[in-house]
Amino acid sequence: MSIVRSDGLGQFQHNNATPHTSRVATKWLQEHSSDFRHFHWPPKSPDMNIIEEIWDALLHVVEKRSPPPRTSMDLLTALQDSWCEFPSGYLQTLVESMPHRFASLLRAHGDPTQY
Repeated sequence: MSIVRSDGLGQFQHNNATPHTSRVATKWLQEHSSDFRHFHWPPKSPDMNIIEEIWDALLHVVEKRSPPPRTSMDLLTALQDSWCEFPSGYLQTLVESMPHRFASLLRAHGDPTQY
């Protein structure tokens, strides 16, 4: 977190998915809780998390590569290249979609939404 937000204002967010609530992850979060603020998120709610859309977009771009990545280094390079190729404004559009995401989730009473 100190690399990303050296001003100490960073927040950690996760969607409480089962892998994130393992004993190892829970222990790590407890041990490092003073390093960042933890944003409490509705349990298992990818509907609200724009990172899901970013991962999906990266996956689609990387899957179309020819030849496909064969090693972990190839995959890292493909992900970095794909990230750099996102249109300017892509992330801003996702951030600006958050009010609509919240409204959809509230209308759905926490059930799945179009997001």
